[in-house]
Amino acid sequence: MGGIISVSGWVELGLLTSPHPLCYIYYLRPSSLCHAEDWLSVCTMPSKPAPIKKSPAKKAADKAPEPAPEPAPVEAPPAEAPPAEAPPAEAAPAEAAPAEAAAPGGEAPAEEAPAPAAPVEEAPPAPAAAPAAEEGATAPTEDAPADAAPAEAAEPAVVEEPPKAPTPPPPAVPTSAPRDVFVEDVNDSNLTINWTTPETIGDSGLDGYIIEYCKSGTTDWVKAQEQVTPANRYCIKNLTAGDLLQVRVVAVNAAGRSEPGTLSEPVPIREVVDRPKIRMPRNLRSKYVRQVGEQINLVIPFLGKPKPVVSWLKDGQPLDTKRVNIRNSEKDTIMFIRQAEREDSGAYELSIKVDSFEDKALVTLQIVERPGPPTSVKLVDSWGFNAALEWTVPKDNGNSEITGYTVQKADRKTGEWFTVLDHYHRLTATISDLIMGNAYSFRVFSENQVGVSDSAAITKNVATIQKTGIVYKHPEYPEHNFSEAPKFTTPLSDRAATVGYTTRLLCSVRGSPKPKIEWMKNQMIIGDDPKFRQLANQGICSLEIRKPCSFDGGVYTCRAKNAQGEAIVSCKLEVKQIIIPEKGK
Repeated sequence: MGGIISVSGWVELGLLTSPHPLCYIYYLRPSSLCHAEDWLSVCTMPSKPAPIKKSPAKKAADKAPEPAPEPAPVEAPPAEAPPAEAPPAEAAPAEAAPAEAAAPGGEAPAEEAPAPAAPVEEAPPAPAAAPAAEEGATAPTEDAPADAAPAEAAEPAVVEEPPKAPTPPPPAVPTSAPRDVFVEDVNDSNLTINWTTPETIGDSGLDGYIIEYCKSGTTDWVKAQEQVTPANRYCIKNLTAGDLLQVRVVAVNAAGRSEPGTLSEPVPIREVVDRPKIRMPRNLRSKYVRQVGEQINLVIPFLGKPKPVVSWLKDGQPLDTKRVNIRNSEKDTIMFIRQAEREDSGAYELSIKVDSFEDKALVTLQIVERPGPPTSVKLVDSWGFNAALEWTVPKDNGNSEITGYTVQKADRKTGEWFTVLDHYHRLTATISDLIMGNAYSFRVFSENQVGVSDSAAITKNVATIQKTGIVYKHPEYPEHNFSEAPKFTTPLSDRAATVGYTTRLLCSVRGSPKPKIEWMKNQMIIGDDPKFRQLANQGICSLEIRKPCSFDGGVYTCRAKNAQGEAIVSCKLEVKQIIIPEKGK
């Protein structure tokens, strides 16, 4: 905070720089009007700072040496006054300030700087200072008393912008009318209605709703409540039984009342014993399908008291009484068609109404018949014993979905038709296994849930199966090589024999061609020794040792050998001697 502060007798002027570069705040305190702590602030934001011209006397005063000020008696500041804060000493352009103030003690003002900040001067430690001298104004002398006010106190010029006129708010717009007003409940004295929020509400919002009613045949509308209600449901009480009332709902906001939303017809004030309720049979809840020419007799029961009003519509239009007969009673309604036609197909809407209460149900009736034949069928190609066909969907599907096609063929010689494909779903087919030398015609039937079409589409061209010479060639099979090196499938096992008792060694081998078998004892070929008997049958090899002695024990080897290789298997034979005790001898 910068400024000039004098003794209590002078007008004190303070300057506070604002964060905005072009905004200044001045503090004024007339000593003759208020206390020392009462400050007045003036804020100005000039649109464009004007340059300040200095007078010749001011320029001379700036160049003159600074005289030493005499100390003056200083009043003690009040305890409530906030301490003066020393702002940062920064140079500011002289033309940015509205008035040029001299520093205390006659110091020269700060030099002009290009920065757009306000001039800031340090607050002097001593409270005695001279007020700022304006252009053409004389400064008071030092000998003047401290409490004497200057003859003319120069105040800084305050530049204020004229206030702009506020933008007028847009005019309020009423809401649209409440929607879907209907009766929720009614008895001898009360009527409950319900409605939907308006489609457009507007900027001013929605204050609530007003419910009004009047007797049928009059125009005297009566408000049902004293204050607006914010809910979308209201019960009108204390009504007179037997009256026929018209009811409307009005939405209210700051712009006023909206267009009213009214009930479709007047409501009689009376007790409804049983509300209307349609009890739709299970077989009528889905599509009801019947064939052309059949009789239709639909009985639909319902509830309602007093006797409800029954009405029928077909596809949103009244029924043709020449085609459809309707018979109503207090408990059910009957729709009767003597002989159904395809034109009778459609959506039949049943409505049961008691006063303002209503129940509706929908019965979908579909009258079907056999479809027509495919639009066209043609022979695309024939090769070998095959023929390719193609056809298009029928123009008349019999008011039902096409479920398949039946394809038949006929030999031109006999003319008899045979079914080739049944319940076929595609529009193209290939017929195979035709007889060579014959010519064939084809026809296609369409099919739906009722049955097969009465007629068929027949091909114009004939598929002729040409005779061609056929030469049978025997298949050639490569010979399999069954050659295999010998391999023992059952090896020899170590044995123990008794002296004098014949024993036998066994093993099995396979190989192709049949391997040659050799037996060895301790790596020596046995050969044709009569003590040993060698046998080989179906791959089973055996070596019989007749009445062996203790010298016949050792390692026996069997070797199988053919052109593919050889295999060896060995075992150990131990011959034991029987020891007879002496007493036995």
